[in-house]
Amino acid sequence: MDLSKILSITGKGGLFKLISRAPNNFIVESLADGHRFPAFSHDGVATLDNIAIFTEEGEVSLQSVFQSIYKKENGAKKEMPKDNDALKAYFAEVLPEYDRERVYVSNMKKVILWYNTLVDHNMVDLEEEKPAEAEASSEPATPAE
Repeated sequence: MDLSKILSITGKGGLFKLISRAPNNFIVESLADGHRFPAFSHDGVATLDNIAIFTEEGEVSLQSVFQSIYKKENGAKKEMPKDNDALKAYFAEVLPEYDRERVYVSNMKKVILWYNTLVDHNMVDLEEEKPAEAEASSEPATPAE
C-alpha cells in the first residue's frame, strides 16, 4: 500500500490523489468525485504516509492502522460505530496501545472514513512498504578515506 500520493487537505473533507506538482502548488484529484483542482502548501496538505497515531510507547503509522482494520474486517468496509464508546472500543481492538489522552474521537472517525475511502478504491492491502532507507542501509558501507 503506497500512501505517499494520497493527501489530506485541511478544511476539505475526504482524500485526494496527487496528480502533479508545480513550483507553487499541487494538482490533486478528489477520490470522492474525481474533481481536479490546485492545492497550495498553505492549505495544510499532508500525505497519509506522514501521518501517525499516538501510542503509549510512541507512534504507529497510519498504514499499520489501516492494515489492522483491513485484517479485522477481512478486507471489507467498516461501518461507523453509532456512539463514541463503541468507537473507542473498536479502536482499542485494532490498536490496543493507542494513547487515550491524545487520540480523540474525531481522529478515530477520520481514520475509519479514510479507511473506507481507500477500500472503495482498492488501495488497502497487507503488503508492507519497504522504506528507502532500509534498502539503502542493506548495502555494505564503504569506509571513509
